[in-house]
Amino acid sequence: MRLDKLLANMGYGSRKEVKQLLKQKAVTVDGVVVKDAAMKVDPNAQHVAIFGERVEYIEYIYLMMNKPPGVISATEDDYDKTVIDLLDPFAQHFKPFPVGRLDKDTEGLLLITNDGQLAHNLLSPKKHVPKTYYAKIDGQVTEEDIKAFAAGVELEDGYVTKPGHLVILKSEASSEIELTIQEGKFHQVKRMFEAVGKKVTYLKRLSMGSLILDKSLALGEYREVTNEELELLIGNK
Repeated sequence: MRLDKLLANMGYGSRKEVKQLLKQKAVTVDGVVVKDAAMKVDPNAQHVAIFGERVEYIEYIYLMMNKPPGVISATEDDYDKTVIDLLDPFAQHFKPFPVGRLDKDTEGLLLITNDGQLAHNLLSPKKHVPKTYYAKIDGQVTEEDIKAFAAGVELEDGYVTKPGHLVILKSEASSEIELTIQEGKFHQVKRMFEAVGKKVTYLKRLSMGSLILDKSLALGEYREVTNEELELLIGNK
């Protein structure tokens, strides 16, 4: 990798700004001052430093966000704030994107990364990655609904969902449930309940595969996925 590309990718400025650092003799490779921006370096094998501080090479970032309502799951939008807008400039520098979508008014777990292969594996219908949601429902959820969801329900467009695992937490005029599905159709959870004559009034994603929402994250907060969480996630892909 070219030295100037490495430093620019790690957030040390534009290619032009990196060249200024090189002119200032601020950059060393294995302890030797370097001025050649085109020099090829191996960031994993060589010690690259700026003003004596080592440059830690990062290729991929993996962030867990507790998505707040009112923010859309997109990288950019002309009208609404996006989940990427909530990230600090350093994280944004890696050009990450949300893995899958949560509706604008839906809260909860959202994985944000620039690892396209992992995202593909987690979203591929062939992988059957489970996603669990907590929801409040306008209407009394019953055992009949559990059976209907387990068999797969027909949506308004004729599509029959794959089986979903529905757990009733509170069965009253306003019910509370947890639902695990292995698909990600547009507004799927809401449409599944509409198919049985009920309405979702609040929706929050709790988990995706082995990745479970960190309860200490307030709405809009995020943190790096731990190595242990990442290993499990990759193993479950």
